[in-house]
Amino acid sequence: MSSTPPSPGNGPDGPDSTGQRPDKARTQGRCAFSRYAHTATLCEVNSELAASALDARHYDVLLSATPRGARLARLLAVEQLRGWGLPLDAPRVIVAELAVNAVTHGRVPGRGFRLELFARPGVLRIEVADTRGDRLPVLSAPGRGLVLVDAFADRWGVREGPAPGKVVWAEVSWGGTTRRASPKPPSARGTSGR
Repeated sequence: MSSTPPSPGNGPDGPDSTGQRPDKARTQGRCAFSRYAHTATLCEVNSELAASALDARHYDVLLSATPRGARLARLLAVEQLRGWGLPLDAPRVIVAELAVNAVTHGRVPGRGFRLELFARPGVLRIEVADTRGDRLPVLSAPGRGLVLVDAFADRWGVREGPAPGKVVWAEVSWGGTTRRASPKPPSARGTSGR
């Protein structure tokens, strides 16, 4: 009994309802799964979302509350910013210090911390959320972390995060905007969010 190998047009990668193979559909500018969409294809929706996302970018990652997680936060942030073509120096220091603070002062066993980056034209917002909302950061506390954040960020503050946590945020401007001339005293800083 002789069996013939399946022809390229049959089987799971065989032709779709239009008679084309999925790989040919992709090369013709159609998404392979567009046969399931009735009004707009997934490719069309993704293209529209990508076009609207050119002005605002977002990166979000959950990391373990360990020294390795803090280091990874810095490395991932630098690679993401490099991919977006944004300045690296100030954000690198800010992410490193906020992540170390989350691991050192905001750690709850079994819980991680979240790093988020929001890039809008001229402004990068860095947010680090941890699970210790009862321990708010203070600029005058011993250590250099928040002193560096205050020196490198244009603005920074704290807001309530998902219960029971908090979010420490910092913003850095680039391009045509200017950094503030002198640091604001800690009492003048707002604790409002976005």
